[in-house]
Amino acid sequence: MKKLPDLEAWAIFAKVAEMGSFARAAAELALSQATVSKAVSRLEARIGVRLLHRTSRRLSLTESGAVALDRARRILDEGETVEAELAEQSSGLRGRVRVAAPMSFGIGRLAPLLPGFMARYPDVSLDVQLSDQLVDLVGNGFDLALRIAAMEDSSLLARRLCRVRILLVGTPAYFEQYGHPQHPRDLAGHRALQYSYSREGESWRFRHARHGEYSQRVPAHLRINNADALAPALHAGLGLALQPEFLVWEALQSGELQVAMADWQVPEIALYIVTPPGRNRPARVQALIDHLAGRLASEPWAQTAGSAGDLESSPDPTQGFAS
Repeated sequence: MKKLPDLEAWAIFAKVAEMGSFARAAAELALSQATVSKAVSRLEARIGVRLLHRTSRRLSLTESGAVALDRARRILDEGETVEAELAEQSSGLRGRVRVAAPMSFGIGRLAPLLPGFMARYPDVSLDVQLSDQLVDLVGNGFDLALRIAAMEDSSLLARRLCRVRILLVGTPAYFEQYGHPQHPRDLAGHRALQYSYSREGESWRFRHARHGEYSQRVPAHLRINNADALAPALHAGLGLALQPEFLVWEALQSGELQVAMADWQVPEIALYIVTPPGRNRPARVQALIDHLAGRLASEPWAQTAGSAGDLESSPDPTQGFAS
């Protein structure tokens, strides 16, 4: 009969590798140093390879240990997660969840979703910080963040909820006065209202299905570090702006704003929920993630931009983080 895996020893090995010391791992796990050392030795004897190089001065992974470490970490993370979730469920969800989100999106789209969560989980408190600046989740102790971006490689875990289209918009009165641009080069004669944190700066980049990419510098007549704050000047017909669809979809439906150069697309970004590295999330954090994911992915602007079918890791917007 095949023996069960020595899950305890694998978890201990992962902790030793994380701490870089038998003594520190033993203290972290509330075990004796001898117990920790014997568990790793027992594991090495069982699989027939050494996982750690041991000297009097340092501890390092062998090649086999480095290969095994990621899966060993998962064993440790999963064990800690299931125990934390069951312990939390036995007493009900309680405690604080710290959330970061962009200012405009936080006010207009996130805040209206919070009362439903608070009513369902009255013992969970929410600490929500709104800023258009990119915050350090780990360094500032956030449990999760909403980000609207083109996510780059990162140690953070990210769940993609839906695409976010960036649209070039203006008022009918503006277009009547300045004309409808047909090509990005036409923007040189237009007035720009610009979001300060745009990665492109004053060079607006577009892509056409047949003509490829084209960048055009458009000098700013107004720069503001919050996209929502561009709205008064935009609606007054004082310029064109690149705006996320969630900010302008209602004005587009009413005709207050119009899309320019519809056949030239701005590179798309997406709405993500991101969490710190490691999969050991308290149940209260997972409950908020599930609450937000289910509602944000079905918002009207998200549906028109393409939502559930665009998930990177799963066709179901309530499932799956990808690192």
